[in-house]
Order: sequence, then structure tokens, then C-alpha cells
Amino acid sequence: MQSAEVGACWEANAENWTKFSRAGYDVYRDALNTPAFLDMLPSVSGLRGLDLGCGEGTNTRGLAECEARMTAIDIAPTFIRHAREQEADDPRGIDYLLGDGGDLPFEDGEFDFVTAFMSLMDMPDQGRVLQEVRRVLRDGGFFQFSILHPCFVPPHRKTIRDENGNCRGVEVAGYFDETDGRVESWLFSSIPDDERENVAPFRVPRFHRTLSTWTAMIIASGFVMEELREPMASVETARRHPMVADTRVVPIFLHLRLRKPVPDGR
Repeated sequence: MQSAEVGACWEANAENWTKFSRAGYDVYRDALNTPAFLDMLPSVSGLRGLDLGCGEGTNTRGLAECEARMTAIDIAPTFIRHAREQEADDPRGIDYLLGDGGDLPFEDGEFDFVTAFMSLMDMPDQGRVLQEVRRVLRDGGFFQFSILHPCFVPPHRKTIRDENGNCRGVEVAGYFDETDGRVESWLFSSIPDDERENVAPFRVPRFHRTLSTWTAMIIASGFVMEELREPMASVETARRHPMVADTRVVPIFLHLRLRKPVPDGR
């Protein structure tokens, strides 16, 4: 699957994705994944940042709240429209652009840091994206991104629950079956039944890669890995949001921060 097909899928998802995520139905994002990502983030106050695959802009706004000067890019026009409308209503100084992560419309060394919240895994040529991100970063800049954990969310994953509905294990399969745009259909599981009626499921193309493939791509791109985390819900978070309690058994997300080396002698 090529970028144009990926963009068409996300454009078809964008209207309902914006509606449901802003209504609070993306519980994994709001209760666990984004807070963990921002907790891992170094200080970005006063820095110029690029948010790659920004969607409707919620996470980009979180970066702006950290006092970063943000530019954001997404492949789906409807996502960019919603993000710009929110920016017009409540300005945070964010510039939203339509574009492709594999062909970034920016100059070399233009940014101090780049982020990608749960978007890099959905891009068809992650190796090329890594190279483009490295190009637009200044020497010493960093790239922090989150993805589905390749080991624990491969092409097949099934949660195993006890008689009380609590997660006691996870069944996984197909880990070595790397996929190039296999489309998965689903909706946020927290959406009430009455709101699900007459709503088409999201169609999300997946480009699953093994952990060794991710590592090889990172090494080939010239980045240095600086930090890696596997977010786990706290006891209190799991109590308040039972949906994310399975992350106390095995992780769902993988967070990495890469650094662009400074050339010798500088």
C-alpha cells in the first residue's frame, strides 16, 4: 500500500475519529498513552517542534502547552481542517500543514525536535520517514515517537479474561508476519451502543514490523537511541479507567526517543 491509499483511508476516518476522540472515547490515549508520552518528553520550552501525523491536533496542543513553538503535519485534509478550526477558536500559535511524512516540506535542520504520537506505525515506509525526520532536525535534536508495541500487539492479539472480566493474559500470534497495509476495521470500544448505530468502522492500514526490524531501521537512519519506555497504567489509573488495566499485564505501547548525533569537532 502506498501513501495515497493510506491517505484515503485516514481521510475517510477523519470526521468520525475527530468527533469520537474529542468526545473522550479514546480512553487509552487520554488516560495513559499521551500522559506517559509527555512525562517522558524532555523540556521543550522555547524550542521549535514538528508533530508528525498530528490528526485533529489534540496532542499537538499538548506540546504547545509545554511552551514549544509547534508546526504539525498530517496526510488527511479533514484532520487538518478540524485542527485549524480549533486553532482559530483557541490560538496556541500552531501552524497546521497538509503533507506526507515520507516527503517533509521543510528545510534541513529546521526543527529542534520532532514527535509522532501513534502515527509512525501507520506509514508505509518507516525507514524513509526516519531519514526525513533526521534531515529536518538540527544536530543534537531529538525524535520521540509512540507506536503499538510490536511484541504484544502483532497482527493477532486476544485478551484473556477471568470470570470477573479481569485481564489475566494476552494471546499473540503472527509476530513475524510483517504487513504492508493490512487494513483493520474497528471503533473505540468505549463508544456507547446508540452512537455506534449507522457509523462505519474506522479502516486503519497497519504496517507491522518486528522489534528487530524497527531497531535495524533506526540504526540505518543514523539516529542514536536515547530512551525506551513501555507505559503501564498505575493502580489508580486502572481503577478509574478499567479499560487500560490490561497494560498492567503486558504493554500495548512502546515509546522511544532518538537523538541526532552532533558531528565530531562541533
